[in-house]
Amino acid sequence: MTWQGRRPNVPEEAPLPTSSPDAESDDTARDTLAGVGEFGLITRVTAGRAQPPGTLLGPGDDAAVVAAPDGRVVACTDVLVEGVHFRLDWSTSEQVGRKAAAANLADVAAMGAVPTALLVGLACPPDTPVATCEALANGLWSEAAVVGVGVVGGDVASATQLVLSVTALGSLEGREPVTRAGARPGDVLAVCGRIGWSAAGLAVLGRGFRSPVAVVGAHRVPEPPYAAGPQAALAGATAMIDISDGLLADLGHVARASGVVVDVRSAAFEVPARLADVGRALGVDPLHWLLTGGEDHALAATFPGAPPEGWTPVGAVREGAAQVLVDGRVYDGGPTGWDHFAR
Repeated sequence: MTWQGRRPNVPEEAPLPTSSPDAESDDTARDTLAGVGEFGLITRVTAGRAQPPGTLLGPGDDAAVVAAPDGRVVACTDVLVEGVHFRLDWSTSEQVGRKAAAANLADVAAMGAVPTALLVGLACPPDTPVATCEALANGLWSEAAVVGVGVVGGDVASATQLVLSVTALGSLEGREPVTRAGARPGDVLAVCGRIGWSAAGLAVLGRGFRSPVAVVGAHRVPEPPYAAGPQAALAGATAMIDISDGLLADLGHVARASGVVVDVRSAAFEVPARLADVGRALGVDPLHWLLTGGEDHALAATFPGAPPEGWTPVGAVREGAAQVLVDGRVYDGGPTGWDHFAR
């Protein structure tokens, strides 16, 4: 459904009042979703947006039409919930929009594909300022522009808290998808993109600080290496995954899907000076952030030989019962990553 609202058992548009005893209050109401209405919001966040050539039909109909020359479509979705994935006192609405788009675009890249479109579902309270929603849309479009795609549609609903759901579509461009199940003994494990930065930024924010800016900014807006996904596929990557929950946790998916041991070499990681400084200030070993921190959306992949330029070898794949090791041993430095339902 392309930006079409659904509200059963109530009129699509409530009648507007003909007069108001308090003009200032009336103006304030119009600045919220309750004031502009569902379709007014949709008009405001879609007006003037230029779609790329691959969008054959954009917002305004029951569904969008996106070109798929490959004949196959890569699809993924992520849900961001206020208070769980983001806080608006820690990040701006635009930053949240960019982060939501990045999380999905990185998943497409992790399949060895290139993104082609985004779809967005937004649920929020009626008193949400329209400016908040417009900033979310700006963030989504800004990140989409990084890879040359558009936001082709979505849906809006009322809820008790702000929830943003993004779906990304992609094209394999004739290649086979790079899944989690292809790692083989003897493969080289490599990563591309920054890791540990978002976790360090979250730790800083959690202590009530707003600097270092570079570290906090990494948590607010990740910088996934989108082009590295197709690059790895062309280089013969046997398995690949987006690092969203933590390197060790996500490599666990690869180990189980491939039925192998993934052994990470801690000495292969160079701790950035900024993370080392933050670690000392907070009393945290920064290597823990690199191994277990999520939401940087870097990529990890296995290769039958040397990885391509821009990828850093950090371990190896071996025979054995599926598990992830660090320097040949089970990691004992705490949780290996994020789990929404872990106790």
